[in-house]
Parts: sequence; structure tokens; C-alpha cells
Amino acid sequence: MDLSIGEVAARSGLSVHALRFYEREGLFANPVRRLSNGRRIYHEEDLEWLAICTRLRSSGMSLAMIRQYVELARRGPGNEHERLELLRRHADHVEAQIRELQETLHVMRQKVRIYEEHVDRGEADRLWNPSHPDAARAARAGTRQEWPPPREA
Repeated sequence: MDLSIGEVAARSGLSVHALRFYEREGLFANPVRRLSNGRRIYHEEDLEWLAICTRLRSSGMSLAMIRQYVELARRGPGNEHERLELLRRHADHVEAQIRELQETLHVMRQKVRIYEEHVDRGEADRLWNPSHPDAARAARAGTRQEWPPPREA
């Protein structure tokens, strides 16, 4: 079934502009076909490829790397090991990003907990304040602490 660029945009969630960009960048697995009047014609397999391509892109894969993958796929059988290696390298990269994001999330949850505790106790003014003179001294000394420092028990 032939699909117009508008239909593909609606079904893929990509804008018409993004579809034209993907075409210009050579990111479609198959060349986009055109009618005699120049209108683009897409097929179901183009939508399937776009779903893969947008996932690769949203995972942080560079356009150059996607293009390399597409070029290998277009060549057909015989380079599966190269495609596999490219995908493995990127999967390793994504896993590293996930680990980093998990560490960042851990820090953010700790900060949220600290803020919630201070707000709940009515002590939000005791959170670290970089404009406070004592905070500037602590920063010069290489220490970062909540401001003012917690009271000794």
C-alpha cells in the first residue's frame, strides 16, 4: 500500500520536515520512491525502518553511525558480522549511559530526600546557600556542605 508523506508522518509520529531530513541524510533503508509529479511514496517497510531508526537515534546513535548501519544493510548479505559489531558497540555505549543516569538519579533522589526533610521540618533556610559568606569560605577550603552546617547533637 502506498503512503503519502503526511500519512507516514501521522503514523510514525515524525514531522514531514523530519522525514525529509532523514531522506536527505540517507537514513532510509530503501530510497524513497517518487511519482512522476515528484511526490514521495512510502511503503509499510519504510514505517518499520523508521521505527528502528528513530529508536537508534533516540538512544544516542549518531547520524553517521546510523548511516553506516544503513549502508551495510543495503549491501545485503555478507556483512552481518560488521552490523552486529556496530550494534554491540552502540549497545555497550547505551548501557554505560544507563549506568551513568542511574548514578545521577541516585544523587538526585538523595538531594530530594534532603530537601524534603528540611522543608518538612521548616528548615529549608538551612540548605546550602552559595551566596552566604560562610559558604564561600567553605568552597575556598574545598568543602561543600549544607548551609548552615547541621547543629551538633
